[in-house]
Amino acid sequence: MNSKTLSPDLLQKLDAYWRAANYLSVGQMYLFDNPLLKRPLALTDIKHMLLGHWGTTPGQNFIYVHLNRVIKAYDLDMIFVSGPGHGGPAVVANTYLEGTYSEIYPDISRDEAGLQKLFLQFSFPGGIPSHASPETPGSIHEGGELGYSLSHSFGAVFDNPELIVACVVGDGEAETGPLATAWHSNKFLDPVTDGAVLPILHLNGYKIANPTVLARISREELDQLLRGYGWTPHYVEGHDPALMHEAMATTLDAVVEQIRKIQHDARSGCPSGRPRWPMIVLVSPKGWTGPKVVDGKQIEGSFRAHQVPLSDPAANPEHLRLLEQWLRSYKPQELFDERGRLKLELAELAPQGNRRMGANPHANGGLLLRDLRMPDFRSYAVDVPAPGIKGIGDTRVLGPFLRDLAQRNDEQRNFRVFGPDETLSNGLGALFEVTDRQWDADIQPNDEFLAPTGRVVDSMLGEHQCEGWLEGYLL
Repeated sequence: MNSKTLSPDLLQKLDAYWRAANYLSVGQMYLFDNPLLKRPLALTDIKHMLLGHWGTTPGQNFIYVHLNRVIKAYDLDMIFVSGPGHGGPAVVANTYLEGTYSEIYPDISRDEAGLQKLFLQFSFPGGIPSHASPETPGSIHEGGELGYSLSHSFGAVFDNPELIVACVVGDGEAETGPLATAWHSNKFLDPVTDGAVLPILHLNGYKIANPTVLARISREELDQLLRGYGWTPHYVEGHDPALMHEAMATTLDAVVEQIRKIQHDARSGCPSGRPRWPMIVLVSPKGWTGPKVVDGKQIEGSFRAHQVPLSDPAANPEHLRLLEQWLRSYKPQELFDERGRLKLELAELAPQGNRRMGANPHANGGLLLRDLRMPDFRSYAVDVPAPGIKGIGDTRVLGPFLRDLAQRNDEQRNFRVFGPDETLSNGLGALFEVTDRQWDADIQPNDEFLAPTGRVVDSMLGEHQCEGWLEGYLL
């Protein structure tokens, strides 16, 4: 008999934590007052203008709570990247539940008064945006400009060998050019000196008003696509929370073990060719756990769940009734104590200190940045005896400067050059006197400067890819 990954007690607690995150997410979108529903919901408790994106949020909350579990189980150094646009409610809710949000913003306290402020500030004048904006703890990717989540994630793990970035890729986002290109980032990752990226393709089926392409092709075609990109996909699919919790926990344990094996083999000198890194495809309903039907039309599992499912409680008393029913379905009285604090047995599910994804130094304002060891720029001065004479070209002066900069910082591994195959054509070839191009695909005898590790990453033509890598590397 196969044993379960989750004990009944742990499954119940994980589900309760997920309900708490969902409750906080809905509260951010709707509530002006009455944050714990201690009295019947009234129109005066509802914000006048309702903004936000519900459809992606419960799936991201589900992922976050399960990542918390594996962080604790395996003592992982992990950050969370929210690729789907406007996934802010999920990231804010989870960083609040783990305690990071209140540490950074003490005014948003972990009690009833803090909950009210947390809800009120969301998409509100003088408050916070509806996406995972820079002021959100643990965020290196805003999510509003779709397509860069995977590039940012790979940039973040370059030269951070212990770091894992869990990157949630929206199935709408997956239709953009930058994201489609970014799947190839796995050909540029050195498992010895770099960390790992765990893509989680969230296949909830719909964009704003249309189905997503990857949700409407056959599972065989999707699998061939992802394997053709060089990934090993693992599927978690369903809608029943208990079954999905067990499936997600089992799958995450498997992929963490695969990542560790790939890294162990490579770092022990026993690599077996280019790794086929694992990824997860999470198939869950759009707007999961939200209203099923509103005004006679399906909401959960349809495009109508994308933004605000109940759009006008002020004009429609039935919407107000459904909203209260929706909020109470999460049973907030079981999740928060009388003061509005998350109950201790649930709070203990979150990692501690810097292991919390919202508090991880890799994702918070450059806490781990180190100054470059700079050569004296005056040593590269070019004599210009008279105005207007022909020179060797600015970049051919810059090349030796970058060469020496790369060499001086090779030991601390905090300098790279990213570009779309123009290092040589732009006159920066001096770099190759001291380093190679990092490349983990096939190498032919006629190739130049390709190696499994190097300080130059220029063997991909996509400019948005290179820009995304650079941004993730610096952030």
